[in-house]
Amino acid sequence: MAGFDLVMFDLDGTLVETAPEILDAVNDALRRFGLPEVNQQQVDDWIGHGTLELLVKALAQVTGVEAAVVRSSALLGQILPVYNLAYNARCGTRSHLYPQVLETLVALRERGVKLAVVTNKEGRYTQVVLDVHGLTSLFDLVISGDTFPTKKPDPAGVAHALAQFGVAPGRALFVGDSSIDAATARAAQVPVWLLPYGYNMGQNVQSCAPDRVIADISVLLDA
Repeated sequence: MAGFDLVMFDLDGTLVETAPEILDAVNDALRRFGLPEVNQQQVDDWIGHGTLELLVKALAQVTGVEAAVVRSSALLGQILPVYNLAYNARCGTRSHLYPQVLETLVALRERGVKLAVVTNKEGRYTQVVLDVHGLTSLFDLVISGDTFPTKKPDPAGVAHALAQFGVAPGRALFVGDSSIDAATARAAQVPVWLLPYGYNMGQNVQSCAPDRVIADISVLLDA
């Protein structure tokens, strides 16, 4: 890792497979309101912009109402706290680390590389996922979707990490799984590597034109 002093990671779909328990929580909430359930592929394609937007898309799907109308609806405000309770209960129950994640993060820390999470997931959920999977102590910085007024693809979180550790953009790397991550890194002028197994709104990650597509994060150890 002579080339990078700081590596920043997305969370869902990059370090941890979280979609199954997110699906469970969404359907828990929908059932409470007598609404039809959604399926795993739909949830996979909706992940990336944070909880509120995921619920907007789920409600639009099951009610047939346009997303713009859902965003200003009373139903959205009512279902959000129900989902929050459901996800708190589900968090960690059906998620798992992707291959080589723990071993790679430990090895990078031993090499003196600074590690950060930059996710659009709300802070309370980010912390639970990191805690459940034994990752909390491995990161020097965690930036969640509600840490700053803006979230990815706005580069504020990446810029903050660069400033905190005094690292130039060319000495940092962003590792993610989506066009959101690619756009965030590009806006911050940081190289970006994408993993092909996460949640990219149903699109192939090659279409995001990352600097590299890597099979799993252990490739970082050979960089």
